Amino acid sequence: MVIIVTKLVHCFHLSRRYGQYTMNQETTRVTERPPFDRSSSQDSLDELSMEDYWIELENIKKSSENRQDQEVVVVKEPDEGELEEEWLKEAGLSNLFGEAAGDPQESMVFLSTLTRTQAAAVQKRVETVSQTLRKKNKQYQVPDVRDIFAQQRESKEKEAPDGTESQSVRTDENKYPGKDGQASNLIVGEKELIPVGPEEAPASETDINLEVSFAEQAVNQKENSKEKTQRGKGDDAPLPSFRLPKDKTGTTRIGDLAPQDMKKVCHLALIELTALYDVLGVELKQQKAVKIKTKDSGLFCVPLTVLLEQDQKKVPGTRIPLIFQKLISRIEEGGLETEGLLRIPGAAMRIKNLCQELEAKFYEGTFNWESVKQHDAASLLKLFIRELPQPLLSVEYLKAFQAVQNLPTKKQQLQALNLLVILLPDANRDTLKALLEFLQRVVDNREKNKMTIMNVAMVMAPNLFMSHTLGLKSSEQREFAMAAGIANIMHLLIRYQKLLWTIPKFIVNQVRKQNTENHRKDKKAMKKLLKKMAYDREKYEKPDKSVNDADVPQGVIRVQAPHLSKVSMAIQLTEELKASDVLARFLSQESSGVAQTLKNGEVSLYEIGGNIGERCLDDDTYMKDLYQLNPNAEWVIKSKPS
Repeated sequence: MVIIVTKLVHCFHLSRRYGQYTMNQETTRVTERPPFDRSSSQDSLDELSMEDYWIELENIKKSSENRQDQEVVVVKEPDEGELEEEWLKEAGLSNLFGEAAGDPQESMVFLSTLTRTQAAAVQKRVETVSQTLRKKNKQYQVPDVRDIFAQQRESKEKEAPDGTESQSVRTDENKYPGKDGQASNLIVGEKELIPVGPEEAPASETDINLEVSFAEQAVNQKENSKEKTQRGKGDDAPLPSFRLPKDKTGTTRIGDLAPQDMKKVCHLALIELTALYDVLGVELKQQKAVKIKTKDSGLFCVPLTVLLEQDQKKVPGTRIPLIFQKLISRIEEGGLETEGLLRIPGAAMRIKNLCQELEAKFYEGTFNWESVKQHDAASLLKLFIRELPQPLLSVEYLKAFQAVQNLPTKKQQLQALNLLVILLPDANRDTLKALLEFLQRVVDNREKNKMTIMNVAMVMAPNLFMSHTLGLKSSEQREFAMAAGIANIMHLLIRYQKLLWTIPKFIVNQVRKQNTENHRKDKKAMKKLLKKMAYDREKYEKPDKSVNDADVPQGVIRVQAPHLSKVSMAIQLTEELKASDVLARFLSQESSGVAQTLKNGEVSLYEIGGNIGERCLDDDTYMKDLYQLNPNAEWVIKSKPS
């Protein structure tokens, strides 16, 4: 079934709920606005504090009425089992069904790294696809995930050396049942790589534990807590001061990993997000937009990828649309202290005319930016976001973002947002990051512009969440509840943005485990090949290691900077040695060129090879701890990607 959804956004009549208002060409005003001191002292979402949200919806409606040729978006309602099949593809498990289903070996390493809740999420989707294919009389079958895990377990037990016990985790029988009382057993690797329970040091209330699967934490909380968890979307309490505990092996940010490892991270993030929603009883539905004809040039109503292709011809390497950057720059040129910034709209007809002028003159460089008032630029920025053919939060995950409001606690909401940010396409994620950083700068000037974080969240939420792909048709009561929810999500995105671009350590460790297992299998295959070719095994297997042992004494790493220096540097590992100290050693070299490059902060220390493809290290990484985690890595100083 296909639904045609228009871009017009439904909004409430403010006169019924908040009193009469008037709108002129320049601004929208409400007669009895609550004082600033009140809104800045609480995070509650009562009717008065929701005022900005409904006004913004009314402004969006009026803006839409002045736009010509309102386009429609075709949203496909998936057939039975189609969502699960698409989910398995996005999770990197497409070879569990279809013509490749008979040979699941490629996925065995991946499946062996999953936690019990992740495995349950996979099993649930595979069984749905299997049932659907049987109903459709497909010629091939989908293997039972428990059989795959059983194969993996038997294989692991055969290969494990004597005295080594493989860690198994049994799925909770009631929450994740198998047939006839059987539950999924799977090997999840060495404990220090993939913790699957909170037995390690318990985190404080304000800590975000990135070492343990979020879904496993949720299971543990449900099992151990007799008290009802306080729902996180409607309470009056201020938001907690969440923080990330220091990790001696370094914090991994989005952009720090090589593309091949980041792809694995995204597969795991999708499975983890699904597992978290399953554990908490929240439905996670992805939408799939049918490909439709979109503009292949211009500024507004143009896909982000098309915009970036245009822009990279002008500015090679740019990751954020130039028009987006320029609108933010124009707003900031007017000063972020302007009262009502983002809330007060520009004149509708002037915005329409400016759009037409920008389309014609922006890339020619002849557009007169002096004619754009600050409030006009803010309105154009919001219009740009709203009129993206696919929402900034993506068609696939927009409903998942919206469903965050249904998770019981603020911490779980934050965990879900973290995973969703990881799952966004690169262009969407980079543009969202630029937007959130700008919004935080607006909030930083709240004493003068009277725009608290909640005010900003309410103004921006409908622009990001009320997409033309949602097709909302519901009661006013439900829409009011949804409005409060998405305003809270917007609040979390702004407030905790620095945390959301972090890749959880338990996912990075799962990637390390996958790489280790893949290397082991590759090495085993190479041994067989060399033996068949009758070569000397010792000669071909360990030449590099003997050289390394001679060159690098125990407890010493050799750091290279091939693009900066012809020589490498041997550095003694100590308990306190950090990545920043390694960079400082190179800075102390007499080469002025190297020193100047390092001073400019244009290079970083990278961990390359071993159980990771490539990882940019943060300055506070303790090198000895990381060396113990990945002793086969090489250590290279090189330029950061642009």
